[in-house]
Amino acid sequence: MKKIYLSLIIYIGFNLLPSCTDDFLEEKPEDRFVIDNFYSSRTDAEAAVAAVYQQLYSIYERYIFLLNALPADDEKNGLGMPNQYLQNLEFLRHTSENQFTRQMWQYNYSGIARANTAILNIPNINMDEEIKNRLVGETKFLRALYYFNLVRFYGDVPLLLKLETVEDALGARTPKAEVYNQIIQDLNDAEAALPITYSDKDMGRATRGAAKILLGKVYLTMHEYQKAADKLAEVVENEGAYGYGLHDNYGDNWEPATENGLEMVFAIEFMDPPGNGNSAMILQGPKYSLPGGFSVLGLTNSNEADIPTRDLYDRFSDADERKAATFTTDFVSLTDGSVHTSTIPIFTKYWEEGESNPNNSDANMHIIRYADALLMYAEALNEVGQTDKALEYLNRVRERAFNSTDYNYSNLSADEFRTAVWLERRLELAMEGHRWFDLVRTGRFIERMKEHAAYEASVAESNKVEIAQNIQDYMILMPIPQREVDLNAELDQNPGY
Repeated sequence: MKKIYLSLIIYIGFNLLPSCTDDFLEEKPEDRFVIDNFYSSRTDAEAAVAAVYQQLYSIYERYIFLLNALPADDEKNGLGMPNQYLQNLEFLRHTSENQFTRQMWQYNYSGIARANTAILNIPNINMDEEIKNRLVGETKFLRALYYFNLVRFYGDVPLLLKLETVEDALGARTPKAEVYNQIIQDLNDAEAALPITYSDKDMGRATRGAAKILLGKVYLTMHEYQKAADKLAEVVENEGAYGYGLHDNYGDNWEPATENGLEMVFAIEFMDPPGNGNSAMILQGPKYSLPGGFSVLGLTNSNEADIPTRDLYDRFSDADERKAATFTTDFVSLTDGSVHTSTIPIFTKYWEEGESNPNNSDANMHIIRYADALLMYAEALNEVGQTDKALEYLNRVRERAFNSTDYNYSNLSADEFRTAVWLERRLELAMEGHRWFDLVRTGRFIERMKEHAAYEASVAESNKVEIAQNIQDYMILMPIPQREVDLNAELDQNPGY
């Protein structure tokens, strides 16, 4: 296999790891290792790094999607989601007491704590130097990812490189420029240490291509467009060497037989029992919108908690094959084959056809997908005056979506291209954890949310006018969790919260 997918290996008691890391499963590492007696062998090093990977599940199984889609224009709460914290995110009335913004902070710092401990201690182990360097490189990649999440959500954050637990995350906020410098340093170190591919037994680990693409995204977020273009070119212009490409069929990214194929740069893996299924199918599946409820489909449960906005759904052309892969209104009963139609579109990107227990859906969730790299490269090229070249990569994604060149973009000015690539990112990457980040980094969040509120109020729910009434300029950052401010006298709150 060419692609690296995160087949994460961390469910205690399940034999999901290669044999070289089986032993760590019984250690059940949490936020702090017993340093004095733990770091003594390669097995210990593997266990420590696996614990850093493990934290990805807490963030990317649902939280990254919620905080990128609900307080943006792609998702709203269905009737199956009475949680007030989520309602507040949707209507932009979230505060520093919000449960989900608090846990995003804690989960990322927990990952950083594990990473710091591993980075500080693995070099002291007597083991193969190449493997040692690779393990440290993987861990630096993950630490960079966790800090990248924090700095995008919260701005200036404490930059701590020696903490061992979440509770150690004290001290003053570090200017985000310094945090970005550390992220860049970690990714450069990771790139130098990581291989392009692994043997089958090590599938799931960060690769050199993943480090390069993530660094390209960091530069794009910083508006360092030439650096973004140059870094992404190292992969995109040599994709064959990295084993990347686009599936002919967009939906193959979530089909069991192909989801770990060409486009899978870095993702978290879900699987049938005894492994762990993703939570999306049960939370996004139909219930109240389906006459007779989920039981008519032969499903054991379905909550209809996370549903698409009309604003998102209506942006898709019927000729766009991404539409049918992202949503559906028609569901086939597993009981008798009858077709049942929902009154609203339902997200089905992470839906497993034929699965009666939604808890067991094994559709993977992407952290980095190659189509994202192509669109970022196109965006960066346009920003450095290479619009004609950028069209090649934008249209490559567009052609796959329509299975035709008839819908390709042509003769665009730089401003027109910018609008086009932003739209393609929204359609291509819907519910993959990018939307709020994209709106904020491109300076469109306030204006777009006002437009979104007006659109939703006109076609779906009149109370969506509240979004425009609530939105404030300071909402381009999330609030620092009040609990963290209370515990840390040096930690000040983001303005407005």
